[in-house]
Amino acid sequence: MTRLDANDISNPVFVRFYRSSRKTAIKRGETQHRRKVLYGLAGRVVELGPGDGANFPLYPTTVTEVIAVEPEPRFRDQAALAAQDAPVAIHVEPGTAEAIPARDDSIDAVVASLVLCTVPDQAAALAEARRVLRPNGELHFYEHVHAQGQPLRSFLEAADRSRIWPTVAGGCRPVRNTLAAIERAGFKVEVCERFRFSPSALAPRIPFILGVARNV
Repeated sequence: MTRLDANDISNPVFVRFYRSSRKTAIKRGETQHRRKVLYGLAGRVVELGPGDGANFPLYPTTVTEVIAVEPEPRFRDQAALAAQDAPVAIHVEPGTAEAIPARDDSIDAVVASLVLCTVPDQAAALAEARRVLRPNGELHFYEHVHAQGQPLRSFLEAADRSRIWPTVAGGCRPVRNTLAAIERAGFKVEVCERFRFSPSALAPRIPFILGVARNV
């Protein structure tokens, strides 16, 4: 039985849904997005909400250490197993994006990969990322965001209001303007690619952003 700590976020439905849906997403090309978000990383890295450790096999060997902060205990168990076969040293830790277990100015880069849509307090999570990053450290982000045009915009807003989507998708808020939130947090966005991707045949091609922002 998976042990729950006081600060854990338990999403058993999402864990089952994510594990099955990711297999389809991989077949449709998701791995290339994950490779891109990890490109150029070096030194000490924090990954926020790694889930089952999907990014772990893809880390470049220029990374000396990854602190992977995962609040869902089932994902944390799966990530710990994935870390054993990773090409770099990865330590899976309990915690949340709003309270990263790292000292001020001690991290070279923070990775946010399909997680900033789910954190309860996006502004607090980005503020924590800045706190732990050294001056000129990098935030590497790969996130889905709100649509700019119709009818997809209305579809995502309806999903956001529903009770089903947040339960199935681990608290996901599909209408967030994450790029604007990154800029409001004080990061300087240096590279940002916007594209559409459908992780499954049943899902619409929703907008994503992928890039690098600097802690200035």
